[in-house]
Amino acid sequence: MKRIKTQGVNIPRLGFGTFRMPGGESQPVVESAIALGFRHIDTAAMYENEAAVGAAIATSGAKRAELFVTTKVWHDQLSPDALRRAFDIGLAKLKLDYVDLYMIHWPSRDMDMAATLEALIELREGGLARAIGVCNFNLPMIRRAVEEIGAPIAAHQVEYHPFLSQAPMLHYMRSKAIPLTAYAPLAQGRAANDPTLAAIGRKHGATAAQVAIAWLLDQEGVIAIPKAGRPESQKANLEALTISLDDEDRAAIAALPKDQRFVRPPFAPEWDAVV
Repeated sequence: MKRIKTQGVNIPRLGFGTFRMPGGESQPVVESAIALGFRHIDTAAMYENEAAVGAAIATSGAKRAELFVTTKVWHDQLSPDALRRAFDIGLAKLKLDYVDLYMIHWPSRDMDMAATLEALIELREGGLARAIGVCNFNLPMIRRAVEEIGAPIAAHQVEYHPFLSQAPMLHYMRSKAIPLTAYAPLAQGRAANDPTLAAIGRKHGATAAQVAIAWLLDQEGVIAIPKAGRPESQKANLEALTISLDDEDRAAIAALPKDQRFVRPPFAPEWDAVV
């Protein structure tokens, strides 16, 4: 499994997402993923499965140092005191001594960004989070976090798949050597039925979903965290690592519509805001 080194940690480029796997139902799913070879597990307080993820890790037999565990704080817990309480609750549910990456799940319109990031930095300096990051920031927000506040951002997690361009964000992240983590990398299942991706898949003896993952991992500085409930799908996602796309494939994917954003909560920032 290839990894990206950032802010003193090494993040496996293909991770396992657990969104919409609430409660105990996620434990056997995560156990299966770890058994098959996933070493990067992504959870969040909002997913309501930190305890199940922790139980899966405990029973997996995998060495803690081999695993990269990410969790996140929800946008209503971003004051420093609330963030620390949320972190302590999450860590207790995971039954871990530390997490590898702790992230702001969504920005809040009324957050004190400097104070929130300072609280994250304190967790990092205390060894409770090996690295810190953010999710769903727009360009002005990520610029402020990195350039004005100077936060040691290890990754930025956003929606990214073959139907949504993240070109301006990718350009900026690469200029700062910060990886971009793609959530919803299969466009919430839509990639699996796309005829262009399917045609490329037939050429490589792969599925359309595998092509979507391979396309993300083909890009510099991109990490993908697809979720999959069935062991067969988890295995298929891992096998996407073996696909090598050519220029013809890349051109066909580049021609797909790139304005399809599927994650649009009412509290989202203005995505296209410019600096």
